[in-house]
Amino acid sequence: MQGTLPELFLHLDPIAQAFWATLFTWFVTALGASPVLFTRRLNQKLLDGMLGLAAGVMIAASFWSLLNPAIEMAGGDWVPATVGFLLGAGFLYVVDKILPHLHPGLEMSEAEGIKTSWQRSVLLVLAITLHNIPEGLAVGVAFGAVAHAADAIAARQMMLGGVALAIGIGLQNFPEGLAVSMPLRREGMRRGKAFFYGQISGAVEPIAGVLGAALVLAMQPILPYALAFAAGAMIFVVVEELIPESQRNGFSDFATAGAIVGFAIMMTLDVALG
Repeated sequence: MQGTLPELFLHLDPIAQAFWATLFTWFVTALGASPVLFTRRLNQKLLDGMLGLAAGVMIAASFWSLLNPAIEMAGGDWVPATVGFLLGAGFLYVVDKILPHLHPGLEMSEAEGIKTSWQRSVLLVLAITLHNIPEGLAVGVAFGAVAHAADAIAARQMMLGGVALAIGIGLQNFPEGLAVSMPLRREGMRRGKAFFYGQISGAVEPIAGVLGAALVLAMQPILPYALAFAAGAMIFVVVEELIPESQRNGFSDFATAGAIVGFAIMMTLDVALG
């Protein structure tokens, strides 16, 4: 086989790039769930710091990888970015109110969405799945945008920006896998089953990624709106779920430091690669 792996990836079509990139982010979710195979408990301070890191990564990605490119693609017009951002947040708000789910660390009586008799494990998976839909969509839209680049140099820069976004999303998926698998293991679920539930929430990312790439390939005018839509959905997840979860257990300073580090990492990745 000729050519390096980055060169081979560069020559894939945007949908294939989105698929492989989001397959990577799903893999990292599974990697995050894997400690449950060896231990029943994880240091809560460490987990809160990792959730803070995830929040910082998502905030930075929302601007550097999504909102800023959306404004540039619209020729500096703020309207598509604002409209798309509000639509993305509004969409997640509606889904949050409808889809039954339970955030890690809460009792069954605190489950959100439509009331249901579903098991706790299913509700925990659905809570993390809510995180992963906008993340997969963001990666897919970023790679779909490559096809609309003005020239080969711009296409390469945009592709590298998509790679940076996928790496950042992968980093913040690690604690999400842990956040599902560890509570289930502590409650007595078998290791293999707890691992399965921890990683399965990431399966939605390749689906959302391919869908996002296909949409912007088919309809170029929606590209700035689509980028901003993904950003709005991600910020909703950060404010509604990640930050409160990271601050709930008394390690707020450590979680905040994690958020600062996560933002710096994602900003560095995006600027250095994109």
